[in-house]
Amino acid sequence: MATIKRFEDLEIWQEARRLCTKIIVLSQTTELQRDYKLKDQVKGSSGSVMDNVAEGFERDGNLEFRQFLSIAKGSAGETRSQLYRIFDSGYIDEEILKLLISNYETLSRRISGFISYLNKKEFKGTKYKEADS
Repeated sequence: MATIKRFEDLEIWQEARRLCTKIIVLSQTTELQRDYKLKDQVKGSSGSVMDNVAEGFERDGNLEFRQFLSIAKGSAGETRSQLYRIFDSGYIDEEILKLLISNYETLSRRISGFISYLNKKEFKGTKYKEADS
């Protein structure tokens, strides 16, 4: 696996961003735009997925990165729950619901897979490298 130098290069961050953009479009093009609380919640949770991947990466420590990935995965679950609320409120149809739920489930599995990968690595992170004498 090539060394990733920027969180923007992580496929899970790219996918989280793509899905967040879909949520933003929903919030602007459906009646969800008038449900301010639910709109803000789903935009916040979908943004939290990508933001926590980025924040964990920038902490330069494997343990912290895994913790933030776990939070990102939780936010993906929160977004899925909110999508059901959006559907139940009549803001999206079942086809859109199923597609977005499937996309977020796939992203959650990919985050889990990345956590598992990091669990197998002995590398602690760049912040733990000993300073050159």
